[in-house]
Amino acid sequence: MGKLKTSLLSLSAVIFGAHLAQAETLTIATVNNDDMIVMQKLSGEWEKSSGNKLNWVVLEENVLRQRVTTDIATKGGQFDIVTIGALETPIWGKSGWLTQLDDLGDDYDYADLFPSVRSGLSADGKLFAVPFYAESSFTMYNTELFEKAGLTMPEEPTWSQIAGFAEKLTDKSKEQYGICLRGKPGWGENMALITLMANVWGGTWFDMKWQPQLMSEPWKKAVNFYVDTMNKYGPPGATANGFNENQALFAAGHCGIWVDATSAAGRLYNKDTSKVVDKVGYAKGPGEVTSVGNGWFWAWALAIPVTTTKAEAAKSFVKWATSKDYVTLVAKTNGVVTSPPGTRKSTYTEAYLKDAPFAAMTQKAIESADPSKPTRDPVPYTGISYVIIPEYQGIGTTTGQAIAGALAGQTSVDEALQSAQDNAVEAMTQAGYIQ
Repeated sequence: MGKLKTSLLSLSAVIFGAHLAQAETLTIATVNNDDMIVMQKLSGEWEKSSGNKLNWVVLEENVLRQRVTTDIATKGGQFDIVTIGALETPIWGKSGWLTQLDDLGDDYDYADLFPSVRSGLSADGKLFAVPFYAESSFTMYNTELFEKAGLTMPEEPTWSQIAGFAEKLTDKSKEQYGICLRGKPGWGENMALITLMANVWGGTWFDMKWQPQLMSEPWKKAVNFYVDTMNKYGPPGATANGFNENQALFAAGHCGIWVDATSAAGRLYNKDTSKVVDKVGYAKGPGEVTSVGNGWFWAWALAIPVTTTKAEAAKSFVKWATSKDYVTLVAKTNGVVTSPPGTRKSTYTEAYLKDAPFAAMTQKAIESADPSKPTRDPVPYTGISYVIIPEYQGIGTTTGQAIAGALAGQTSVDEALQSAQDNAVEAMTQAGYIQ
């Protein structure tokens, strides 16, 4: 009996020791958007069930992109899990910087992912990031303000119509602004929106020979319109406003119109954080000369750098955080309208569609956004609100900074675009696109 007891104690010690040895602390870098903050709050469930711990690095969007890009490109190994998007994933996957994620098991149900989202996070048919939420863009407006002004938003507005509405809705003495748009510089901040505007004025980032087109008439018209409209009808200090800041302004009732991500819709229906829950209308993203390229495609996703030494634990977490069970957990904890949108067919249940009047429209916008045909005229690139080449992060950010300078009145639009054009030509020449 003594020997058996000793053997059992020894076995228990081995098992307990093995459990301790397997427990990991993972460092995860993510953006400070509402959905990710919810993920952080709920992650204790995964920590409890797995025995692992998470060290969270939560950063503003531009800072996150800079930190993660530097770490990935230099193989720094600071992070075990990173939050990246549909621009970086195919490029970094093809470069061998990310762990392949096609092996999370049958219970992950890959077939439940929207095909366009899975494709956008793949390279050469291999999945390199799993989608946390996906989005397109559209027009949101305050129905109460529209009714008071006797205005009717068409289903497919033009930017010229939007400006006309914004003029009638603006009363700066009451902190009521006709329109709120991204002004914070960055390839994924102001340039995500301004690129859509250039698209619908008939512009392109590059011609078929990769020559930058930032001094073309469509770009001049689009950016002049943007700067003029924002200065007349937008909030003060707009160059500090990105997605989160404009969301806060719109949710507080300060904005008549906001053109931005479809993922915002669920947050505007959250009674804890929004004063416009029953006052939000939706329309397609504005067109102008054309409507091609008027709505972006984007997915925020979780990826695992190849530099991690904790890949199995990291896979366990990204599987949990992007699973059908996680979507159910969010709905149960915070309400069905707060479910991470746009990634899984199973999210769009009868209950979700009933409680979230925006759901069908956001799903349609995501599925109809076509990164392979981003502009009216032929181009050598894919990506609607960005260009899927490694050089774009630098070019897009520099252009965004130049345009923010024009919005702030530091330079003219022509000077800003000329500066951005010169920078883009230099970058594309150095990279070998232009001979």
